[in-house]
Amino acid sequence: MQTLRFYFDPISPYAALAFERLPQVLEGLSCRVDYVPILFAALLKASGAKGPAEIPGKREWTYRQVQWLGHRQGLALELPAAHPFNALPLLRLCWAAAPQGATPSRWVVEQVLRHVWQGGAPGLDPLDPARLQTLHTALAPASEPASEAVKQRLRQATDAAQQAGVFGVPTLEARGKLFWVQEALDMAVACLKGDPWFDGPAWDAAAQLAPAQDLKRPI
Repeated sequence: MQTLRFYFDPISPYAALAFERLPQVLEGLSCRVDYVPILFAALLKASGAKGPAEIPGKREWTYRQVQWLGHRQGLALELPAAHPFNALPLLRLCWAAAPQGATPSRWVVEQVLRHVWQGGAPGLDPLDPARLQTLHTALAPASEPASEAVKQRLRQATDAAQQAGVFGVPTLEARGKLFWVQEALDMAVACLKGDPWFDGPAWDAAAQLAPAQDLKRPI
């Protein structure tokens, strides 16, 4: 049995879509999935990049695309009241509900992602105190989400993901390779099924392509 890692942040609608589709694409494969909550904002800060929701034009396209992808999956994706938002309370709640030495269960992750993206109506605030309390009660975490121990688990998971080469969410790690965003799930399954392309030269060659030296050349 192969162990996969699904790195996610509930701030990402693509993570919610990929999470819901994952059992379908992995059907028939002998594998288990560890769900690893990480702070996407920390990855962006480390790389000096901006998230798609921070870039005009791309922001609007992101919301249109994820709703279309949800429609195609048969998933009614509901946009929250505001986005991006501070996902730390939800990330910490995930880790607080995880047993010591283990990652959160799929059920815990499901509740958190659906809290944000399938809350029952569009325009809900995922950080609304009453809604957060309802989620907290449902998950019944063994640890206090605001405790230093829980914060440390999130920091360690995020640091480890970054060291492993994760740069965005969602990312599925399979056979030592990283597959980014939901559209790459089929690619990951092909790898798991032993497609020989993944053992050929193309995978490693992609990392050797050098950027042009005159990218800032005026038009």
